Order: sequence, then C-alpha cells, then structure tokens
Amino acid sequence: MSHTLAAPASHAIEVKHSRFLAQAAPVDTPADALAFLESVARTPATHHCWAYRIGADYRSADDGEPAGTAGRPILAAIDGQGFDRVIVVVTRWYGGVKLGAGGLVRAYGGTAAECLRTAPRIELVDYRELVVHAGFEDTGALHAALAAHGAERIDEAFDAGGLRMRLRIRADRVEALSAHLRDATRNRARIGDNA
Repeated sequence: MSHTLAAPASHAIEVKHSRFLAQAAPVDTPADALAFLESVARTPATHHCWAYRIGADYRSADDGEPAGTAGRPILAAIDGQGFDRVIVVVTRWYGGVKLGAGGLVRAYGGTAAECLRTAPRIELVDYRELVVHAGFEDTGALHAALAAHGAERIDEAFDAGGLRMRLRIRADRVEALSAHLRDATRNRARIGDNA
C-alpha cells in the first residue's frame, strides 16, 4: 500500500558545516514535480538535488554532485518510505569540508528519508467510475447498495427503462458492490465501466 504526502514537508540537518534542507511535496504529474523543483531551485545554494516517483515514472538528478551520490539516494528514500506521487528536493549549502561519496549518500538520503518519515501521509486509493442501469423497482436497492459500499453518486438520469447512474467507488470494492446489486435486484441491475 503506497502513500503520498498530506501536505508539503521539510527537514534540515547540518553535516560537517554543510547545511542540507529536504523539501517534499505531493505531485500528480511530472510537470507538477518539475514546477516544484523550479520554485525550490530559485533559492541560491550550492546544489539542488532531487528525485520524484509518480507510479512507474521516476527521475532523479545529482545537480553537480558526484554521480549517484544524491539523486539515487533521495529516490531510494522515497521508495523506502513507501511513497508515490512525491518529489523531494534536497538543497545543500557547502560548508567547506568535503564529505566523500559515502558521506554525500548518507547526507542526501538521510535528510530525504527523515523528511518523509516525519511528514503527514495519506493512503493512495485507486477509484473507478462505473455506470449502473437499474429498473424503477430497484432504485431503492441501488441507493442502499451504494451507501453500504461507500460509493459516490456522480450523476443520475431517468429514462423509460429506469435509472442510469454514474458513480465513483474504490477499486477494491467494485466486486462486493456488484455481488450486492446482483443479489438485491435478482440480477436485474447492470453495472459496467464508465464509457
């Protein structure tokens, strides 16, 4: 089960006089992620290293740090904390002491991981839109089934054959709703994907 951020979050640390600031935000598209990066990167700093994950789509960048020492550890922090639809930008202000590759990996990855660990999160839930056709005699059973399974009515219309309703429901509850409607209407109600 994956989560996203309920709100933007940040976390700062200092390592051998270098300051690291992780800033994380929920995003829905790569364009959203890059817009957040652009807003953060306006701040004058030595490096703005980042990573995002949006489903199977992910990117990361070391922004001038040695290859693999910043972007990949930030992405590993996102994945390790079970987040999706998130970008994390870790900004570094160089303090005059070189950290070495291992020190950079720990600093960037650790700052990102702690930022996400303490951030407010919400569960990502997949929803489906469905269309239900039911006769006039089954409208009461249909409304009761929707309430029992937490379905949200988007719109409905009546015609000569009865009710046509478009609804939104958690994907993991579709099968239970279908079974409920089948039993409650003696298989008269028809349910299908929104088309």
